[in-house]
Amino acid sequence: MTRPASEQLPVYLVTGFLGAGKTTLLNRLLDDPTLQDTALIINEFGLVPVDHDLVQKGSERPMLTTSGCICCTTGSDLRSSLDRLLAGRKDGSLPPFRRVIVETTGLADPAPILNSLIPGGLPAMGLRDHMVARAFRLSSVITVVNVAGIEAALDNHPESLRQIAFADHLVLTRSAEVTPDKAEAVRARLRSLNTSAQIHDSNAEGFAPAALLKAGSYSAFGKGENVADWLSAETGHDACGAFHDVNRHGSVTALPLTADAPLAPEAVQSFLNALCLSTDNGLLRIKGLVALSDNPAAPVLVHAVGHKLYPLQRLEAWPNGDARTRLVVIGTRLDTAGIQEQFARLSGPRRNILPI
Repeated sequence: MTRPASEQLPVYLVTGFLGAGKTTLLNRLLDDPTLQDTALIINEFGLVPVDHDLVQKGSERPMLTTSGCICCTTGSDLRSSLDRLLAGRKDGSLPPFRRVIVETTGLADPAPILNSLIPGGLPAMGLRDHMVARAFRLSSVITVVNVAGIEAALDNHPESLRQIAFADHLVLTRSAEVTPDKAEAVRARLRSLNTSAQIHDSNAEGFAPAALLKAGSYSAFGKGENVADWLSAETGHDACGAFHDVNRHGSVTALPLTADAPLAPEAVQSFLNALCLSTDNGLLRIKGLVALSDNPAAPVLVHAVGHKLYPLQRLEAWPNGDARTRLVVIGTRLDTAGIQEQFARLSGPRRNILPI
């Protein structure tokens, strides 16, 4: 028997297409002192994890990471992660927490994830799943929307449409990068896709991220007939293929690049510029941390969305003390061999590039 909702720990799903700004929103949430007792589950696309290094974890906050796509493993990874959090909470090996935030990859289809959490979704496969269902409830879905890039995402990637359609909250980012007319057109399209979602501008004065985490229980009611159909149809989602390659999701590939030795700043900038200027590679995202030879102790954060490369941002120190360069390049038509060769030239004979 499931516990009353008031006794269950709320789970909040943070989703949104590649480069929307999920990690930035997550850090704003975690910066709120009232949300310090929050556990995190971060799902990363690709063999080399990057996102978990960019989250303000805090010394007393439980956090788990998973690689690959949790929407392509029929909920098993998410239920397993929640079970681990529950076990650590009970035996005292993890700090106490009152809520869980799950950050998905930018390519995640919400339907299978929701089905692993809501009553009447995927069937329990054992005692673990029953215990997770009793202890947790899905409270809401928060979808981050990059105003400058969402139309291209919607036209080419059906996951982005579903991320919007299932949402309780739509959080707009990068609205300052477009004209007011374009921003209003995006809002109108979002309202046509999900009439019940609340729309928030993350750049607006008075935006309070903590207000997104209100108590409640998720419901697909009122979100349109497609949402109910998608939920009922998603009993065996498998966009990644039979072998669940953690570096691949359908036609999208994640190319991991790592290097042990610091790299020359000019060479890194040239490499990134060339990658973003190429129109043949189907580039969707570049993210990672790079050790530069001018100051290896202070890494730079690399951030590109589509073909737009943002200025490199110098951090004060390496997260978790791991001072290796690690980049993930995500796209649909990546020349993986060519990119690996170009990257290898940056690091010379001491390179360490993970195979895809």
